[in-house]
Amino acid sequence: MRKMKLMTLGLAFLTVMSGVTSCATKQGTGSLAGAGGGAVLGGILGNIIGKDSKATAIGAAIGGAVGAGAGALIGRHMDKVAQETAAQVQNAKVEEVTDANGLAAVKVTFDSGILFATNKAVLNARSKNELAKFAGVLRNNADCHVDIYGHTDSTGNDGINIPLSNSRAQSVVSYLKSCGVPSSQFKNIVGKGSSEPVADNSTSAGRQQNRRVEVYLYASQTMVDAANAGTLK
Repeated sequence: MRKMKLMTLGLAFLTVMSGVTSCATKQGTGSLAGAGGGAVLGGILGNIIGKDSKATAIGAAIGGAVGAGAGALIGRHMDKVAQETAAQVQNAKVEEVTDANGLAAVKVTFDSGILFATNKAVLNARSKNELAKFAGVLRNNADCHVDIYGHTDSTGNDGINIPLSNSRAQSVVSYLKSCGVPSSQFKNIVGKGSSEPVADNSTSAGRQQNRRVEVYLYASQTMVDAANAGTLK
């Protein structure tokens, strides 16, 4: 079942404005980022929107300041990326979050049960069909950098879970590359093991949620430069 959460940054902005001062303006969903306090505010919004503190760590340092207008362009662009992803990939959760620079980003979460057999890192046929569609999204948005993180539940120990989660992340990357996504688009591929649960590991349903692969799409320097030039569509 497709799950998509496109949340309006204007509401989050009103929530945090009492404690944060910024000259940034909101011109579209996911578009709040600007000069000065934009990166700080973006980190707060990342936690509110993505409900995931790790969202604030996504994205490399960018060269030069990003003004409010450029941030708005990136926000609208990433809205389109999120919508395209949700339309193409049926069995993943799509969310809009913010990166470490306070810019809009997209988080795509695949349940590991859809991708892999238990304790395995070999993609099944169903997952390859989904990932082939996702590869098309990545190829269409070559100005997005991509991070991939593998996660497990707490069953077993780190000696098993970290290598397994890393192998699963690498399997996803390898297949996306085989579908034509350039290697240069991938920046961080990491197995996190059971260190970042999103649900209660004491229940079967919680462990299922924790077994996942997260993919983050965020602005590359090329995208930032185009936004600063006013040419990003």
